[in-house]
Amino acid sequence: MSDSVHPIRVMIVDDHQTMLWGLEQLISADSTRMQVVGTACNGDEAISKALDLKPDVVLLDLDLDGHSALDILPKLLAHPGTQVLILTGERQQQVLDSAVHKGARGVMGKDAAAAQVLKAIEKVHLGELWLDRLTMSRVLSGLMEPQAPQMPHKQDPEAHKVAGLTQRERGIIEIIVQGCGASNKKLAEQLFISEHTLRNHLSSIYHKLDVGNRLELYVYALKHQLAGAEHAQRQLPI
Repeated sequence: MSDSVHPIRVMIVDDHQTMLWGLEQLISADSTRMQVVGTACNGDEAISKALDLKPDVVLLDLDLDGHSALDILPKLLAHPGTQVLILTGERQQQVLDSAVHKGARGVMGKDAAAAQVLKAIEKVHLGELWLDRLTMSRVLSGLMEPQAPQMPHKQDPEAHKVAGLTQRERGIIEIIVQGCGASNKKLAEQLFISEHTLRNHLSSIYHKLDVGNRLELYVYALKHQLAGAEHAQRQLPI
């Protein structure tokens, strides 16, 4: 079930009319949990409708009439309440990984079972990731590749960022690292705070560390050995 009393508002973006119709019928049949609020068949239409409709989840095909949808991902995510789930026939792993780097919360193929599509929409709406183990492993490995060594005698800018965190924010990072795939609701319950308060803390943390989402925060915590990160790296089943 959705964590909201209202159905999940879904927008579908695909350049195949048959696929659009089929997905709309599938989602509409589960109207107690989710509903289709709009459809689009190209990038410009998708951006315009996403800004106007502010859907909870955008179900996005990566190939829109021969054009890559990767370029429009940031604009689809302009509204902070919107998540993107990739549903595509694309098989190139580099392209799929790029979608996750640009903010997509999940990736699945068009050959996925109908029940899996519905479940993925619900999980992504809850703030969870919908990625298979191999994709998660590749994305994390790519983000954690060592950077070029810094010039000596210069202050480490990352150390300055970390120093700006409050003790409370460090505690939140530790909980997030230990429960990487957990929803905001579950994390808030562990912290004994509301989801609204958690989102405010996350916004502050993202700003201080210059990261864009929880996946980037997780990787940052591992790379810079923030509280609990080493333990989580050993335990996360990737």
